[in-house]
Amino acid sequence: MKISNSIRNTISPYLFMQFMEPLSNADASVDAGWDYMNDRWQPKLVEITKELAPSMIRYGGCFASYYHWKEAVGPKKERTPILNQCWDGIFSNYVGTCEVADFCRQVGAEPLMVVNSESDGRMHWAYPADGIDRFGTAEEAAEWVAYCNDPENALRLSHGIKEPLNIKWWQIGNETSYDSRGYDLPKAVDMTKRFTEAMLNADPELKLIVWGDDGWAPAMCEAVGDQVELIAFHHHFDSGLPDSVLNDRDYRKDPDATWRHFMNACHSLREKIDKVRAEVAPYGKKLAMTEGHFAIDGKYRCTALSSWACGVSYARMLIIQEHASDVLEISTLADFCGNNWQNNAVMIPTPATRCDAYLQPVGQVMKLFRRHIGKYYLPCENVEHVDSCASISEDGKTVYLHLANTDNKNTAVIRPEIEGRVIASMTAYEIAADPAEEIGPMNVHVFDERKVEVTGDAYTLPKAAVSVLEIKLK
Repeated sequence: MKISNSIRNTISPYLFMQFMEPLSNADASVDAGWDYMNDRWQPKLVEITKELAPSMIRYGGCFASYYHWKEAVGPKKERTPILNQCWDGIFSNYVGTCEVADFCRQVGAEPLMVVNSESDGRMHWAYPADGIDRFGTAEEAAEWVAYCNDPENALRLSHGIKEPLNIKWWQIGNETSYDSRGYDLPKAVDMTKRFTEAMLNADPELKLIVWGDDGWAPAMCEAVGDQVELIAFHHHFDSGLPDSVLNDRDYRKDPDATWRHFMNACHSLREKIDKVRAEVAPYGKKLAMTEGHFAIDGKYRCTALSSWACGVSYARMLIIQEHASDVLEISTLADFCGNNWQNNAVMIPTPATRCDAYLQPVGQVMKLFRRHIGKYYLPCENVEHVDSCASISEDGKTVYLHLANTDNKNTAVIRPEIEGRVIASMTAYEIAADPAEEIGPMNVHVFDERKVEVTGDAYTLPKAAVSVLEIKLK
């Protein structure tokens, strides 16, 4: 396998973002992560998230379209519970701006907040019943920025928080183009311009992200000019093959068919990135995939997502994202945490004493690649049936080779050759398991990585394995 020694671009650390959204009746999510008895985050969630080491945590999603941030700041007894319209049930608002910022501080992640952008034009969410107003204005968004970042903000100081929260990343628009009952493109452009101006007036140093999926990117780029660098899109997907076997329990009937479907799923991600890349290229913008994950039918968003075959599928997608790191600045492949959905990265036990929190396969591969990656992207060639991506450390002494064996029957031999350099040693960090194996509360360590010291000039990648080959250079 030949690896170039010519750096192409810096790899953004935000390719390993996690997405936190209160889901109420659909999944306990944020509620499961909050320790109501002790008014803190569940220690098990904090501990497992430090292992996952996300670079950024996004707070919002569809929930943002009817969220008033002032209802979730200040003393807990004064906070207003809200109807979670998209996901059913009530959200307590015990977790709000300061709690999210504190969680990010504890786990070493940057917060990314999604503002209520006039409910994205979804008036059925903005005004769900007589006398109820969930419509979010540009002025409200600017006040939220000031609450977080203005050292002299009176409301925050009145809550006993002396230091600003310094939240720099904000998203305007969430899936605005996905709902025919919401804003069309001209209205969304007008809204985005007004929000951009108001929020930058509150803090000129903000890093804003605006919605640009479904072909909206060129118009948004024109509208925001140099004020915004990142254009957002989402990608929710199935296998991409007809008659998907990933739904419900069908995936257990024919393991080879399940493997084929999981291995095909990555192609739609490559196509999506290529499409939006072409749309923003004339404007010099970069991309933010602020949501991305399997979205398939079945019990708990489909238990197939707890299998190792799914882990290899997600590894292929992470490698695609790294190959796109010249334009992709932010991305994720999971909903962050919860106790129900299988497309979460982190599963939280409920009750909290039941077992340890654990990482789903998507979380396992994100953890593996996040902890073993270089600062700069290096071009490399593939080996048959192996997806690969290379990077090099800032000091130029270590190359990291991310690998996914797409063959569930055979091993693959990797012989790295690095242009103009001599290899001193190689160490592999791998996850190798039966593709049909599933993780759960009783076997939370089944997909833990193992360290393998490589002898000679070749590394044997196990079948259906995901690995990082760490190559020390002389």
